[in-house]
Amino acid sequence: MLEFGQAQDSAAADLIKDTTDQAFMQDVVETSRDVPVIVDFWAPWCGPCKTLGPQLEAAVTAARGKVRMVKINVDENPAIAGQLQVQSIPTVYAFSQGQPVDGFQGAVSQGDVQRFVEKIAALGGDGGLGEALEAAEEMLVQGAVDDAAQTFAAIVGEEPENAAANGGLARAHIALGDLDTAEALLNNVAPSIANAPEIEVARAQIELARQAADAGPLAELHAAVEANADDHQARFDYAQALHAAGNAEDAVEQLLELFRRDREWNDAAAKTQLFTIFDALTATDPIAQKGRRRLSSMIFA
Repeated sequence: MLEFGQAQDSAAADLIKDTTDQAFMQDVVETSRDVPVIVDFWAPWCGPCKTLGPQLEAAVTAARGKVRMVKINVDENPAIAGQLQVQSIPTVYAFSQGQPVDGFQGAVSQGDVQRFVEKIAALGGDGGLGEALEAAEEMLVQGAVDDAAQTFAAIVGEEPENAAANGGLARAHIALGDLDTAEALLNNVAPSIANAPEIEVARAQIELARQAADAGPLAELHAAVEANADDHQARFDYAQALHAAGNAEDAVEQLLELFRRDREWNDAAAKTQLFTIFDALTATDPIAQKGRRRLSSMIFA
């Protein structure tokens, strides 16, 4: 279905390997043109190597194919170590685009190992996930909701803590009318992204979608507001019905008018509903931007 994961799947099959002087050109130099490669120069008698090696392997495995690791025993393969002027071990080099780009010598902390691997992994980009996200968003806009959901799900499979993909997957289920699944997906995201803007957008859209199911008839609610401009409940219900009908701009107008008339009505329900609508829109949406400015001017007037 998706091509963006193929390179990562291939890398995952052989993330960490031993190499020789003879295979170094293929295993490290050539491979690094496609994905960064970390080279661990070690020897069986080296005490610090026995600690550093597993730390590197764990960090490389956690990078999920964005970087590879090659181990070379300098006792059995001294030529490459000599060419790179490896004078003591452990020594670590990183290669990208066929060239050494970074490295360090000696034992370092687990945190330093993790940061080093993350930095090197970043040299290889995101493996096409960014393009896949853009494609999924376009599918959602064009109405190809099933395809969008599958693409978002595949990205989450590659990168479980990708907030944009998790939020997109939930929004796809909202578009499919499956609010319970969308809500369950958001409730089970990793804690590290639970409050990310992309997750909050989806949560707000779920709340508005549930409101839409109970929205009253537009014509009747409009008539009620016209008959009595101080019927706050009718105006609030009218705003909900407008939003349910896809008219977010007029819904915001009605809620701003309600806030202007009585900002404390029903525990500041107008302000709360406005924030829910704003949260459901993108930060750059002109309706959200204009609405936030007008609401702020009223609050601080």
